[in-house]
Amino acid sequence: MPDRVEPPVLISRLMTFVFATALVVLGALGLTLWQLFPLNRPQVFFLTTQVRPDMEVRLYSMPTKSNKGNIDLYLSSFVKEYIKARNEIVKNPTVMQRKWGNGADGVINMWSSPAVFEDFTQTLMRDTLMYSNATIDMSCSVEFPAGGVVQRRADGLTWTVTFNYICANNDGQLPRKEYTIIVELEKEDETTIKWGDRLNNPLGIRVKRYEIESGNGDPLNFE
Repeated sequence: MPDRVEPPVLISRLMTFVFATALVVLGALGLTLWQLFPLNRPQVFFLTTQVRPDMEVRLYSMPTKSNKGNIDLYLSSFVKEYIKARNEIVKNPTVMQRKWGNGADGVINMWSSPAVFEDFTQTLMRDTLMYSNATIDMSCSVEFPAGGVVQRRADGLTWTVTFNYICANNDGQLPRKEYTIIVELEKEDETTIKWGDRLNNPLGIRVKRYEIESGNGDPLNFE
């Protein structure tokens, strides 16, 4: 007659199995929580709803005394992104035409005053790349040295930007150039922007002055 497992032994084995399973589950949960821990940090984001893209949002001035450091950091980052968007070139005509275009989604158009954007449209590279059949045989990148973006005035709206311009074509890398540009910003209190523009330019800041201080002309005026 085969050996039978007595009920107390069966219960003991069942409890052992349940306990081991619980340990495995708890271990997996603990590992998951440990991997999620770095995400435990504050992050600013927009809570969006279903609204029309052309709906306007009214902007108000931010407190300058308590948040001056944060505002200066935002403005310096904005200046860097503007310099890069205006001068960096990639070998993709579609990307360049969208970035440099005069449509509502054109980054330079959105971030510039009408006068500054008009001057931008007169540069040789911009004029060349706006043709639908344009081909790009070169690429250019922007590098900011340490201290390359500094305030020119205490109000935080005028900046001096120094950067290295590095271009390469099918024959190899071209000589590195250095430029210094004065960028002056403007922001009208209680102005309005389109709801669709709130993520690309949440404070409604625009460049109203773009002056080449050194570097032998605009970086985009080369052949």
